[in-house]
Amino acid sequence: MKNSAEELADRYVTVWNEPDAEVRRKTVEELWTADGVHLLQPPEEIVKRANEIGVHAVLEVRGYDDLYRRVTRAYDEFVAPGQFVFRRHGDVAALSNLVKLRWAMTPADGDEVLAVGIDLLLVDADGRIERDYQFIEA
Repeated sequence: MKNSAEELADRYVTVWNEPDAEVRRKTVEELWTADGVHLLQPPEEIVKRANEIGVHAVLEVRGYDDLYRRVTRAYDEFVAPGQFVFRRHGDVAALSNLVKLRWAMTPADGDEVLAVGIDLLLVDADGRIERDYQFIEA
């Protein structure tokens, strides 16, 4: 892996807080591969409804344009209004080409943890994300 797991984790969390749209887009293209995938664990209400109609709920985006929209949507909802920020939360672990990181959403002006997530990043030989599995833990 070209980039260290710690550096990758820091850059990953930072992109979700990036206010400059051009920098955000460029960072998405630096972090992920061109056909990179972000899979988000669906909220319980989506899983329940999918089960009711006999399908599996999968929230997935692929490629730079969709990844950029996903990151921007989270930024616009949580960070842009000035209420919240995302921070790394705990240690980063790496095993072969897999990086595990935790993040927390906190008030922009405080440290109280309001939400916690975990991401498992499958990276290529250059340290760019091929697949990103995101779970919201709390």
